[in-house]
Amino acid sequence: MRCRMFGREVASPIVVGSGPASFDADAMIALAKAGAGAVVTKTINLEAAQNPTRHMVQAGAGTLINCEKWSDFPMGRWLDTELPKAVDAGVPVIASVGHTKQDAAACVERIEDLGCLAIELVSYDESTVLPMLEETRRRVSLPIIVKLSPNSPDLVAHARRCVDAGADALTACDSMGPALLVDIETGAPVLGGSDGRGWLSGAQILPFTLEKVCSLRQGLAGIDVPIIGLGGVTTCQAAIQMAMAGATYIGVCSAAILKGPAFVTKLNLDVDAWLSSHGHESLDEICGEVLRHLPQKEASYHMTWDEKTCTRCGRCVRSCPYGARSIDEEGVMRVDAARCRSCGLCVSLCRSLGLA
Repeated sequence: MRCRMFGREVASPIVVGSGPASFDADAMIALAKAGAGAVVTKTINLEAAQNPTRHMVQAGAGTLINCEKWSDFPMGRWLDTELPKAVDAGVPVIASVGHTKQDAAACVERIEDLGCLAIELVSYDESTVLPMLEETRRRVSLPIIVKLSPNSPDLVAHARRCVDAGADALTACDSMGPALLVDIETGAPVLGGSDGRGWLSGAQILPFTLEKVCSLRQGLAGIDVPIIGLGGVTTCQAAIQMAMAGATYIGVCSAAILKGPAFVTKLNLDVDAWLSSHGHESLDEICGEVLRHLPQKEASYHMTWDEKTCTRCGRCVRSCPYGARSIDEEGVMRVDAARCRSCGLCVSLCRSLGLA
């Protein structure tokens, strides 16, 4: 899975995104040893963040909701201690910097001097991103990544402006929200903070991220800009989908938090095995594969049944909203063609097909 990233050979195309899993140098070193191709720091700001108690909780399988801010350490500690230690240990470090032009001006030259792989700029306000980018581009020759927000009113147009202003790559995207969880015993928000709201990340946002990455590849056609697909990758299958949607590199964040560095090792092995079993040598060979199928043409679709592979679990029968499927006393599946609407739900639920 070794590949080139921003001119350097790295262990894999997996990028651990900015978050608690990379909160300091030791954590970043562990991720690199596990096989991460690059590790993004928690976002570096002049001041350390003050987070409320209970600022990150699980919100369903493989999913988190958080109201966390930026790094718990001030900029000085990153520049003097954490970044030098990580770089000296051989970690391909992407330094996340936010959220203003002033923050960027205060640290990007030091980040370049320390030998980081790249800089990732992040802001929750689109109006500040371009000034940050222009200031950073003026000061350093290091590759610059802009982290895009999924809440952008026009993601593709914003991305194009960033590329035109000097961005070398894009991260798509950030966590989604605002989002809310409620404690049913107290009626209070599960998260701390003044309003209890947070941002969703992990498995549940994968379909949204795939759409964003695909839209960027379509909208930036002809522009050779790497995209780090970040948001929802918790399995090998999700990583493959991310590449097929158009991601150059595979970003992971919530899964690395929930499962630790071992998740990175397993993901590398699983993706490598999938590629090999499908006759591919690298993710590059499937990058943007979905675009070949767009726009889709309407095709005939007919539900059938295979007696040899069916386990008679009954999931397709229970879940058919049209009552089109039934299993008789002999275990034979009956499909009522007049009632079937070819929605495809039964296919997606079928364990014997390996899709569920």
